Amino acid sequence: MSATDTPRPAAAGTRTRPPATAWISWVALAMMTTSSVASLRAAPTMAVYGLACVFLYLLPAVVFLLPTSLVSAELASGWKGGVYNWVALGISKPMGFLAVWCQFAMTIFYYPSLLGFVASTLAYVFNPSLASSGVWTALVIIVVYWSGVWVSSRGTKGVAGLASGGLIIGTLIPGVVLVTLGMVFLGQGNESAAPMTSDHIFPVWAGLASLVLIVNNFLSYSGMEMNAVHVSSLKNPAKEFPKAMFLAMGMVLLIFILPALAISWVVPAEELSLTAGVMQAFDAVFASFGSQWLTPIVGVMLVTASLGGMLTWLAGPSKGLLLISRQEGYLPPFLQRLNKHGVQQNILVVQGVVTTAIGLMYALIPDVSSAYWIFSVITTQVYLIMYLLMFVAAVGLRRRYPDHPRGFRAPMLVALCGVGFAASLAALLVGFVPPSQFGGGNAGLYFLIVGGGALGLGLLVPYLFYRFRKPSWRQPDDGGEAGTDVAGAPPDGSGVSEA
Repeated sequence: MSATDTPRPAAAGTRTRPPATAWISWVALAMMTTSSVASLRAAPTMAVYGLACVFLYLLPAVVFLLPTSLVSAELASGWKGGVYNWVALGISKPMGFLAVWCQFAMTIFYYPSLLGFVASTLAYVFNPSLASSGVWTALVIIVVYWSGVWVSSRGTKGVAGLASGGLIIGTLIPGVVLVTLGMVFLGQGNESAAPMTSDHIFPVWAGLASLVLIVNNFLSYSGMEMNAVHVSSLKNPAKEFPKAMFLAMGMVLLIFILPALAISWVVPAEELSLTAGVMQAFDAVFASFGSQWLTPIVGVMLVTASLGGMLTWLAGPSKGLLLISRQEGYLPPFLQRLNKHGVQQNILVVQGVVTTAIGLMYALIPDVSSAYWIFSVITTQVYLIMYLLMFVAAVGLRRRYPDHPRGFRAPMLVALCGVGFAASLAALLVGFVPPSQFGGGNAGLYFLIVGGGALGLGLLVPYLFYRFRKPSWRQPDDGGEAGTDVAGAPPDGSGVSEA
């Protein structure tokens, strides 16, 4: 080899040096998990229970949050591609499509419930009496959602930064202020609106209806399967991931429980709105200190956080569904089309039409709180179908591929999956029972709305797409970026079952 053929040492070293791994600490992972799970939106729902809300938050944390965290961590550290790939490999491709569909479909009812909260919060910025107006709520849902579709369809960047700042602006600061002022409120000798004695640690048992509101906590704790992807960024996942999850659970519980208690101190349960309860508490606390002018400012902070979260979620789940559908031909070509910005605009528009129809129900259902609760239950039940499949798939993958490399192995996986599956199934079934707080309503109508929404959207619609799919719907070349990350087989060469 001549001198001119000899590579320079520096250049050679630069070219062959492997890229440095960007490690994160387990504390950082705990904070990331907390920011994606914790929110003040669910606080009014549990505040109606007073002191018993502590038990009702702890129970689903143990039987649902802990299993989903540990099980999804093992799956994410062993197989790329998210829930579709996990379920497709662990059960079958059709079940994988059902899982990723439910992950997307839950957002159809999630946005009306989230924006119902936004509408009630905004009412305290302009006119608090609007908080109970179904027409106002429907108008806000429709206008804000379509504005979000317009923003997302243009491929606007920087939305994630808005959502990240929302944790501090719209959750931590208002939460600390609410709890602090609530404690001062009690310290000044004011009597708590809800009893805080040991006799009220557990909710009063009045049949299944007395515990139905606990179903909402499953939705509050959902999303851990998305955070589990970061397990591969830990230096020692086996030791650090459990520590991160337990720290995150502690912080999440504090963010959920303390504001709920603070609301129960100042707002009587019979006066509490499930959509405007947070603002009711702020308004009452600020009024006791002669500072009601702060109420609209807090309202703007809460709305900013909620809108940031909505924009971040708007394109995410539909993007995953799009990639799988182009690769496997699960959706018709019309729903697979991208606009000039590479955004799945047709899916967003169709979703928007359904969301508009759902939003109009706020104007038709007399009680805004009832509408908010119904949509929250449907959202939870559709999402729980995905979790049922994930737990079954995790057991299947452990048995089919016991030696497949995993960065983290969940302890007692079968037991964890059994507990998580049983808790998810119980929550799904209990959701069909009208809660005791809405005992005056028509139980049959409630069952039809919840059952039709959850089973129709969660099971019937994906079945029809799968049943009538055509080979011409497949566009694997265009969905190549999904590639093996979405539906690839394990390194051992085993494929995905077509069963």
